[in-house]
Amino acid sequence: MDLTLQTAIGSNGMARPHRGPRGLTLIELIVAFTIMMVLTMMAMPLARYRVRREKERDLRVALHDMRAAIDKYKDACDKGIFGQSKIGTECYPETLDVLVDGVKIANDANGKKMKFLRRIPIDPFTHQKDWALRSNQDDPKSQGWGGQNVFDVYSKTTEKQPDGTPYADW
Repeated sequence: MDLTLQTAIGSNGMARPHRGPRGLTLIELIVAFTIMMVLTMMAMPLARYRVRREKERDLRVALHDMRAAIDKYKDACDKGIFGQSKIGTECYPETLDVLVDGVKIANDANGKKMKFLRRIPIDPFTHQKDWALRSNQDDPKSQGWGGQNVFDVYSKTTEKQPDGTPYADW
């Protein structure tokens, strides 16, 4: 095996030593990949935290919008805008779909409807439009819906906040 140094001519015309093929050694590759792996491992919890916060924000917005629509429906019904309310509903909507489909305004010759929601939002945790409902006759801690009216909505997810509070209690 010949261990003599070869010379090559550089771009400046000067001779420079040539020591064989250039590249990374196995140890350099292992060190580089280890550093990249450590940095990736540090970034993963931050990414999960950010996704969780976005879901929480979306849940807050969805619940606020639906609850505001229920309250507006209740106010309009109490004012008699829809005419006589159905017995047992106590001027709350019967379903969430009523808020989207709208309710005919009493004494309107054109049959105009009053709508309260454009669409039922998707629960960011369950990825469905299927929300848990509570009527005003239900127990506040009840997990079942009596079906009389829609007094409140909450998420059906079983996930919890980092402090242990269930998202269903929001």
